[in-house]
Amino acid sequence: MLFTPFEIKETLDMFLRYKLDIRAITLGVSLLDCASATGTDTRRRIREKLLRVAGPLVKVGREIEVEYGIPIINKRVSVTPIALVAASSDDENYTPYAQVLDSVASELGIDFVGGFSALVQKGFSSGDKRLLDSIPEALSVTERVCASVNVASTKSGINMDAVRRMGEIVKLTAEKTADRDGLGCAKLVVFCNAPEDNPFMAGAFHGTGEGESCLNVGVSGPGVVKAALESHRGASFDELADTIKKTAFKITRMGQLVGMEAAKRLGVPFGILDLSLAPTPEVGDSVARILEEMGLESAGTHGTTAALAMLTDMVKKGGVMASTHVGGFSGAFIPVSEDEGMVAAVRAGTITLDKLEAMTSVCSVGLDMIALPGDTPASTIAAIIADEMAIGMVNNKTTAVRVIPVPGKKAGDWAQFGGLLGGAPIMAVNAAGSEAFIQRGGRIPAPIHSFRN
Repeated sequence: MLFTPFEIKETLDMFLRYKLDIRAITLGVSLLDCASATGTDTRRRIREKLLRVAGPLVKVGREIEVEYGIPIINKRVSVTPIALVAASSDDENYTPYAQVLDSVASELGIDFVGGFSALVQKGFSSGDKRLLDSIPEALSVTERVCASVNVASTKSGINMDAVRRMGEIVKLTAEKTADRDGLGCAKLVVFCNAPEDNPFMAGAFHGTGEGESCLNVGVSGPGVVKAALESHRGASFDELADTIKKTAFKITRMGQLVGMEAAKRLGVPFGILDLSLAPTPEVGDSVARILEEMGLESAGTHGTTAALAMLTDMVKKGGVMASTHVGGFSGAFIPVSEDEGMVAAVRAGTITLDKLEAMTSVCSVGLDMIALPGDTPASTIAAIIADEMAIGMVNNKTTAVRVIPVPGKKAGDWAQFGGLLGGAPIMAVNAAGSEAFIQRGGRIPAPIHSFRN
């Protein structure tokens, strides 16, 4: 991959002026060969394998940062869903597995470990049930472990028993981390159509269709896209679309270079490059501000969904041109607490929970990093999850829910999560209940188009 002098200068400007970065390099590691009849032996094998395979990750990431001058914000690991790895053991509580993952991550300097996960879109195994029951405690006693549960898919429909249980688990997790504004929920995501190769937390896990190990890369750059659009004010949407696509292409080329070099040094295959516009709380690194640059007075006003649809599609098209291994989510994220423009729009009243739900029909993932009143019933949280799962199931796309009911706080109060997670105003939820709907249980069937071959 050759770069011209002009491209090198342009890329430097992206780093220095517009906050372009590699958001994450994520090493996926299969733990299937660590399963044993005893939990103690399984956890010992997990620890030994992660120390061996993931040991060089942070060092390699730092070397590339220095040599190429490219910021790599997070060095992460994703593992086989623990519900599968621990299923054959004699453990009833899977919290010790989370503690092993957390201990290894701390020892190696890894920022996050994803894979305290279960796939229950069509039903529960005994291991799935034990993992779900362990989530609140596991996330309250660890710092770097992330959990995810896939409760729906286009092929299988929506497991409403799992949806109901996840509403309860989100509430319990918030209560166990009440001293940190329910921070445990920031490490928990509920999926429909979860991808097996996603490098972003909290939803990363190493799928069973993946190999022994691989390196996946997550690239971001909202500030770069916004800067590119600033020189096209008043232009037609055709011109805006082309500009976004070309900018995404340039960003992806940089990510491909870093990913392939990191994989080579680690001695593992290069997996995928996830080009997602993932914002941060810093000014100038906002997806909401890109939408406003298109002509919206404030993100959330009428036209927002159309603007976001074009942005997401052009990011995907630009990425696909630049890399043959684009995967994960690849599009635009709209996490409220992690995007200063989104926070401003919530405060201005132009973004509501209902508008965010509409936006998720066209963005990369779903309802993300949204602070809710602490007294929100578990059934209401489950109903929010069910709505988002339906959007993903019917549209054959990945959707997700990461909401945080902040104990002791009400709509309009402020919740602070810190670091890249930022902080957010607590958003109001619909006061009408959904209890009877959620208590029905069972499975919402897959849509008719799921039968296509």
